[in-house]
This record gives sequence, structure tokens and C-alpha cells, in this order.
Amino acid sequence: MRKFLLFLALVFAVRALHAAPPNQRPAWQTKVMESMPLLGHRNWILVVDSAYPLQASPGIETIETNESQIDVVRYVLGSINNSIQVRPDIYMDAELPFVPDGDAPGASTYRREVGDLLGSYGVQSLPHEKIIANIDETSKVFHVLVLKTNMTVPYSSVFFRLNCKYWGDDAEKRMRDKMAAAH
Repeated sequence: MRKFLLFLALVFAVRALHAAPPNQRPAWQTKVMESMPLLGHRNWILVVDSAYPLQASPGIETIETNESQIDVVRYVLGSINNSIQVRPDIYMDAELPFVPDGDAPGASTYRREVGDLLGSYGVQSLPHEKIIANIDETSKVFHVLVLKTNMTVPYSSVFFRLNCKYWGDDAEKRMRDKMAAAH
């Protein structure tokens, strides 16, 4: 009996050692956290709906989050805002405002929630195919991280093109103007 109890204690101890800590981050959050210091301007992070295609370009990495789209967008936005090197240029599909609840239940709710979350940012709308073409071209040279969610509303993806946080578009233009004037 003593050996049996010792065996049970050993089994429980081994299981406890191999159990994941209760506060461990999901793998997708760990990936974002580990990638953020490496990402810079011209990289993209995409938070996409569940039907978004698995793209084949070697520069595109896709991770299934199995989370709500709003939660993933919120986390990615927080990670970008907490970085020292990048700021988001945000794109969404131009089709989303035209997706009716009758064909895609929850579309209006999602538009309101994502609008509240991104309202202070200058979100640009482009046709879905144009955004995909931009990402495809970019992925030939730069890394694109795709985070798939459990969203079932079409044209609901949020596309973050990363831009330099400490060097703005105005500073770039002033420098380019000086360079042109020097020639």
C-alpha cells in the first residue's frame, strides 16, 4: 500500500510540474510580444476573420488565435502603442459599411465596437482586393504577421501597417525637400 501511495504522489507531482501556469499568455500573445521589438516600418500585423485565406508567401506568418476579433485588435493596438519604434497606420475593408446584419449577423455590432476602439485613429478604407494586393507585394520583402480570429463577419479584418514612431511623415518630407534643394 505504501508503494502505491508513493506512486500516486509521484504521478501527481509530475503532472503538477508539467501543467501550464494558470496565468500563462496564449501563444499568439507571446508571438506578438516577442515579434514587436523586431518589427519596424513597412511590416504589417493583420487581425483577420476566420475565413481569411492562408497566404503562401514566405514573408507571411499566420497564427490561429481562437479569440474574439475585438480582443485581438485591442491587444495588438496596445502592443504597438507600447513599443518605442512603431505606430500604426490602420486600414479596413471599404466593403464593411455595406455588409448588412441580414446577411452577416453581428455586422452592425462589430462596426460599432471596432469604431469605438479605433475612433481616435485615422482609419483608411480601401477595397479588400487592393489591401490584399498591397500585403502580397509587401510580403515579398517584409514580414507580415496574420492573427486569425473567430470572427464570422466578412470584410471585418483590421490591417496594421507599421510606421516609424520617432520619425514622422512631416519630418521625412522636410528632409527630402532639403535634399532636393541641395542638388
